[in-house]
Amino acid sequence: MEPTGTPVAMHVSDGIVNLPVSAVFGVVAVTWIALSLARARRDLDDRLAPMAGLVAAFIFAVQMLNFPVLPGVSGHLLGGALAVILVGPWVGTLCVATVLLVQALLFADGGLSALGLNITNMAILTTLVAYGVVALALRVLPKNRLGIVLASFLAATVSVVVASQGFVAQYALGGEVDKALGEISLTMAGVHLLIGIGEGLITATTVATVAAVRPDLVYALRRYRRQPLLVTAAATVPPSTSDTAAPIAGSNA
Repeated sequence: MEPTGTPVAMHVSDGIVNLPVSAVFGVVAVTWIALSLARARRDLDDRLAPMAGLVAAFIFAVQMLNFPVLPGVSGHLLGGALAVILVGPWVGTLCVATVLLVQALLFADGGLSALGLNITNMAILTTLVAYGVVALALRVLPKNRLGIVLASFLAATVSVVVASQGFVAQYALGGEVDKALGEISLTMAGVHLLIGIGEGLITATTVATVAAVRPDLVYALRRYRRQPLLVTAAATVPPSTSDTAAPIAGSNA
């Protein structure tokens, strides 16, 4: 996102938003990360800890790959919805924030003064919105692989669009580029709706793959582990073993 052009990308560069507003969102980002660190300790276990590392690595790798959405415009995975579904909201926030920090420091992808803005939009807003969408969707969708795949698609699409409007709000508070706010909002919403659809497809495909092989590794499905459609290994586990394992899986919900 260059200061001389119309903003269409999620990574905010230095100079797009003034320093006072950038500093405020830097405080917001640090505060939320501290809260996430405290809350994530209750979620981390032998399954979630290595999964968090894999999720962060996957998001980092996929963010390096852009897909075209319009002539001259491309997008990439933000990863908030995927992180929430696989490792939960608190650990998911930390995964995405870590990716953004590494990108800013090593690849100059987003400005250092804008790091708080980028973390707020792409790590905090996306995970919060995706968590809410998944929670609501699974109240009406079937609690099986099809349900979580549909919820994943919806969560990813909606969270990307909301995150784009998060930038619009930041720009309204301290934008340094001479562009009309309505024009920026419509441009960001339109472009990121297309990006969100692409992210939704990537997220849904990834979640479907993990859920088919190891549903116990999908954080959003843990509370539904006792349903037969979700326990793919039920037929190969002796009755005595599955009977004792069910309460343990339930206790991690």
